[in-house]
Amino acid sequence: MLDRTDRHFRYFFRQISQGALLYTEMVVDRALIHGDPERLLVHDPAEHPLVLQLAAADPKTAEMAAKKACPYGFFELNLNVGCPSEKSQRAGFGAVLMRDPNRVAAIARAIAEATGRMPSVKHRLGLDDDREEESLFGFVERLARAGVTTFIVHARKALLSLDTRKNRAVPPLRHDLVHRLKKAFPELTLITNGGIQTTDAALAHLARLDGVMVGRAAWENPFRFADVDERIFGQKRRPTRAEVARRMAEYLEMELKRGTPGSAVIRPLFNLYKGVPGARVWRRILGGGPPTPETLLKALEAAEEAPSGKVGAWV
Repeated sequence: MLDRTDRHFRYFFRQISQGALLYTEMVVDRALIHGDPERLLVHDPAEHPLVLQLAAADPKTAEMAAKKACPYGFFELNLNVGCPSEKSQRAGFGAVLMRDPNRVAAIARAIAEATGRMPSVKHRLGLDDDREEESLFGFVERLARAGVTTFIVHARKALLSLDTRKNRAVPPLRHDLVHRLKKAFPELTLITNGGIQTTDAALAHLARLDGVMVGRAAWENPFRFADVDERIFGQKRRPTRAEVARRMAEYLEMELKRGTPGSAVIRPLFNLYKGVPGARVWRRILGGGPPTPETLLKALEAAEEAPSGKVGAWV
């Protein structure tokens, strides 16, 4: 999620779940080649396991970018073939590449050549007027022949005439097609994505698939997933909001010493108390004072002391 899953959000979410596999924002290969790799790739070791999500339209530039990423120790690389934005379309990467699975296969092989490991591929069910099942199964079959073994399927078509926001809502979700895809290709690792809001919903898919990817729901209400380590990964841990906030105060202090703007660290935290008493006072204090550990801890104290009551009055 561009402008969402930056290193500060990832560090924050890692305090909520130790088991979840985290993904970077989508990074364009040419930005890595011609820009500042440190700015785009640096991350805290606590974020691991961490996947670099790469966008590319050409095997040569994809290979160059993958080589630049190698020293940063990512768990794996993921090739994004699902972004439907107009900018992606103009540049020839993202969802438009589903029209050319041979090129996607060549890009995946180039990344594997650079890193020694085949990337996972994130994609849609199909594009525009495609027959979803025919498009999806044919695309996956072609890439599987090229050696790709892990697929993350955003269980919607991409409608290239619509903007990115509408593409998250207008095309209907078809998780059933991803379930059928797994039956057809049991040897592949298949992960579904799109509209998954709770751990219960994730568990329902995990009964049929190898994984689920959660995106916007983790940003909008991150603590809703505080039970995933316990219920999905079998770990005996379920953090409290207060524990997470205190760890983030320590992280904020460390980042301020490095010269990081405090507002960048604070930004992912506003929804930590979403849906519970204390949410409103948490946001008010967090956003009303200087972005410092003292402000964060003050907001924490006020949120924890908020009287119980009708949740709707606090959100």
